[in-house]
Amino acid sequence: MSIDRHFHRASARVVLLCAASAALPAVAQTSADTGTAHAMAGERTARLDDIQVTATRTPQRVSNTLAATTVIDRADIERLQARSVRDLLRRTPGLTLTNNGGPGKATSIFLRGTESDHTLVLVDGVEYRSATAGAAAIEDLAVEQIERIEIVRGPRSSLYGADAIGGVIQIFTRDGRGQTGTRPYFQVGAGSDSSYEGQVGVSGSDDNSHYNLSVNGRRTDGFDACTPAAAGTGGCFTDEPDDDGYDRVSVAFNYGQIFDNGVEWELNFLRAESSVEFDGTSQNSSDTIQQIIGTSLAWRPLDTWRTKLTYGNSRDDSDNFLDGRYVTAFETQRHQLSWQNDITLPNDDLFTLGVDYKLENVDGDNDGDRRNDFTGDMREDSRDNKGVFAQYLGDWGRHHLQLSGRGDDNEQFGEHATGSAAYGIDFADAYTASISYGTAFKAPTFNELYFPNYGNPELDPEESDSVEVGLDGDHGWGRWSLHAYQTEIDDLIAYDSATFAPGNIQKTRIRGAEASVGTVLADWQLNAQFTWLDTENRTAGPNQGNELPRRPGHTAQFDVDRAFGRYSAGASLTVADSSYDDAANENELDSYQLVDLRASVALARDWLAQASLNNLFDEEYQTARFYNQDDRNVFFTLRYQPQ
Repeated sequence: MSIDRHFHRASARVVLLCAASAALPAVAQTSADTGTAHAMAGERTARLDDIQVTATRTPQRVSNTLAATTVIDRADIERLQARSVRDLLRRTPGLTLTNNGGPGKATSIFLRGTESDHTLVLVDGVEYRSATAGAAAIEDLAVEQIERIEIVRGPRSSLYGADAIGGVIQIFTRDGRGQTGTRPYFQVGAGSDSSYEGQVGVSGSDDNSHYNLSVNGRRTDGFDACTPAAAGTGGCFTDEPDDDGYDRVSVAFNYGQIFDNGVEWELNFLRAESSVEFDGTSQNSSDTIQQIIGTSLAWRPLDTWRTKLTYGNSRDDSDNFLDGRYVTAFETQRHQLSWQNDITLPNDDLFTLGVDYKLENVDGDNDGDRRNDFTGDMREDSRDNKGVFAQYLGDWGRHHLQLSGRGDDNEQFGEHATGSAAYGIDFADAYTASISYGTAFKAPTFNELYFPNYGNPELDPEESDSVEVGLDGDHGWGRWSLHAYQTEIDDLIAYDSATFAPGNIQKTRIRGAEASVGTVLADWQLNAQFTWLDTENRTAGPNQGNELPRRPGHTAQFDVDRAFGRYSAGASLTVADSSYDDAANENELDSYQLVDLRASVALARDWLAQASLNNLFDEEYQTARFYNQDDRNVFFTLRYQPQ
């Protein structure tokens, strides 16, 4: 890798409830994205209609939101035996990912065809991304410390401000809610490439509090991240035929308390320290720290008024090395403050009014001399953003209306106004039709503006308009969903090979459709999703009419699971069409198909053994040109968690 890991990211970037949980679907989704099976029992019904908060920044049943929302919970994570956040997110309609060479390497999210930094990622409500690279390091998050993931597809700048052009992903860490008393838990696992993982934790709750504390460790020898064919032609520009390992230790803590006066206090902490090896000419290893701290106070001055104050702080630090010799360091930090007020109107509609404040700071060097401050070459090394937002949620029988608007004042790029509107109607007892429109914007990252020998300080912010229509069905045999959308982006920021720097693409058009269906058939849990995507560069010039890089035209995912007494088994099929790795559409990435198998056995009431066989047919494929992916591999896990 020829530049620091921050830049690298931007360029690519409880047991199973014994065997019974094996019948649960892969993801619990809203009426706007119903790729999971219909509830067959009361417990599953409650889980499908659980409460989510990301789509509207307010608690709302997943069946009531008009946004295309996918929910992945703890039972899904354990049943699927996911080893990374990437393994989970790939099951989301409209979402594709790229990875630069295996565990711990830069992983980029492309949500509905938008850029890799157009998805706002939150962890327990705190914005999680590098202020320099702009992307979230999801590769450093331990799956075993996650309780729940909510993915909202479509623009959400009218509620969250910049960066939510493609949507929002919110990750909630384990918190101990719903348990009785204190329960310890642990797991150990081992597999291919000398991979090992372990976790120990304790969690619990009572009438007024909940808590969770866990420590997770992972190490792997990995494999050669970058193919030697890339030497001198692209990718990592070097030939280093060695295994590129990854080590990580993370600590997560979550605590909540309801006081006698009704005040609710939440505190969450997550810190991950990792070391990763990769291939590169100027750097080939990094030591990183990802840290998130968040706290909130909520109370009801009146029965119809709930107010909430939140503070969050996130850090993304890296020290970068070449063959063990220090080269560069980057440190970014973000402070967030928010005050949100939810007011219930006399007809039970909901009105929300809030203010947000965000401050970003960047520090670092770029030539191995710790005295040389990277920010000395920057016009700005910090900036703040002030935002005011409002939302109205109304329901009148079969009719549903959601309106939101926001104004942002960015210290560096001035004022921006965004808004969204959605209307839905229920008919024939089983169907919901919806239509929505939304605008969004994104300010350039510090790397895009100032990174030495790369940045372009003349970049303009990106702006978008999106329209979406959807039809969802909820039947006794299962649930299905079909959504189509179009997004137009002005001044899309992308790398320009002619100038060797990022530039604004004046006009970009993205069209897509998402279909999902789920059911239970003869005790087999079946879930499928399909995505069609059509992207086009509409700016006059040599790339006019070309596809945007790394966006396959078709992707599909199919999961099947079944329980056999205390045993369970499942399989997954992942399919991705070919795509291009460059704006000129000259370098093609081949299509690929992956088959994964999994099985588990309940050894005793609180003990579960699991095994997974991934990439069964040893498919060779790349999601970013020259960067290798896992070949056939296995992993075994032993879990203990009292029920």
